[in-house]
Amino acid sequence: MKPRSYGAPQGEHLPAPLATLALIAALLTAYRLWVIGHLGIDLYVDEAYYWGWSQALDWGYFSKPPVIAALIAASTALLGNNLIAIKLPSLLIYPATAFALFALGRRLYSPRVGFWAGLAFMSMPLVAALGLFVSTDAPLLLCWSLALLFLLRALEREGWADWLACGAFIGIGLMSKYTMAAFLPSALLLIVLDARHRRWLARPQPWVALLLAFAILSPNLYWNWAHDFPTFRHTAEITRVGHGERGWHPGQLGEFIGAQWLSFGPLLGVLLGWALLRSRRLWRERAHRTLLLFIVPLLALVSAQALTGRANGNWAAPIFVAACLLVPAVFLTDRRRWVVAGVVVNLVASVAAYHWPDIARLTGSGLTAKNDPYKRARGWINLADGVAPFVAEHPGAILVGEDREIIAHLVYRLHPVEYAAWNPGRPPRDHYEIVTTLADKRGRDVLYVGRQPEIPAIAAHFAGSERLGKVVVPIHADFKREVYVFLLKDFQGY
Repeated sequence: MKPRSYGAPQGEHLPAPLATLALIAALLTAYRLWVIGHLGIDLYVDEAYYWGWSQALDWGYFSKPPVIAALIAASTALLGNNLIAIKLPSLLIYPATAFALFALGRRLYSPRVGFWAGLAFMSMPLVAALGLFVSTDAPLLLCWSLALLFLLRALEREGWADWLACGAFIGIGLMSKYTMAAFLPSALLLIVLDARHRRWLARPQPWVALLLAFAILSPNLYWNWAHDFPTFRHTAEITRVGHGERGWHPGQLGEFIGAQWLSFGPLLGVLLGWALLRSRRLWRERAHRTLLLFIVPLLALVSAQALTGRANGNWAAPIFVAACLLVPAVFLTDRRRWVVAGVVVNLVASVAAYHWPDIARLTGSGLTAKNDPYKRARGWINLADGVAPFVAEHPGAILVGEDREIIAHLVYRLHPVEYAAWNPGRPPRDHYEIVTTLADKRGRDVLYVGRQPEIPAIAAHFAGSERLGKVVVPIHADFKREVYVFLLKDFQGY
């Protein structure tokens, strides 16, 4: 596909591809809404955790900036604290990102490329999976797409509006997930490597846009400073920065690359790899070069992180914004069937994943702990309901859970008057250990919910202890949720 200027295309008939993309996106979103109910799942732990954040809005949280909490707060304020309301932000943001990709494809190439870019994005296994759960990747990918769109507009126009819009979306992206920072070196390379864009380095607009981005992020930076930088510490821990386990891990790199291939889809992943192998040739075309600059640096960075430490599969998720554009732009002309087949394979794989429990039942194999991909989102409501009678019998006790997984689901379902994490002085491991404490609750009773039948180390901090009961929720023949409930009397302090 021959690239065009960054400027708005001329003489193109836009309604048909845009309307078709809108119809497909609407149908996919409606189908995913139905799937959520059909699967019979509860909230995933991170969703319940984020919902808890949304009940006490702040400028930051233990592991993430605040946008995800604000989105959930807005959705639940309108629709209540139900499953769909909590998941709705992601369900709506992914189609919005597809439309942003359409606009990018139209600007760089044609509406046809924009259509296939949006469709490739909506069909990606990564989006198909994350589309069922609310996550920080949804606003990140939208902000990345819009920041790129306004950057391309700004580079071709005089004035301030597009630069300020770009800076605003970078800032909101940073307030969604710090991965947005990777946008900046790619944007700088785009400007520095093109002689037509270098003039902007001597102009105030890009620098003011950068200042705007950091002004938007600054409340989160202040929150981190006030709380001893928990988000940065958490990020350093999961990436093993300064950690003794860093070294040479080719297996981790292989897993990460495999995750990128599966995230993009079997055939589309092959086409992306093929395009990257041809990057030296593609580099000659301005639009192709732009997209490569927003794929290769981040992919190389996270690959190096995987090789020397560890990297989750979604840490390089923003590369798929440019990848969804590059693949149809390169291959639609002479290998259109491969692009179409890639999207179809992704859609079929998504449907199979959504209906895997139905397939297991129809084939007689049944669901087990090993073959149920949704097991981590099952049984939590029933577990909390099993704990509810103990909470009702001891209304003056503080509800304490063994870990954030238990606390998040109990708080979401039971809405206890008081709850806290058990933290006898160690560095915080989750947000509950930042915002709750038992240190000033001497003399109070605690209702403790944990996975162990005996808790002598914890009981030693109380005047008396009693195991009240056990709650068991069978899920599959080889999988169940099980907790023990203790009444711990007269807290003596840590």
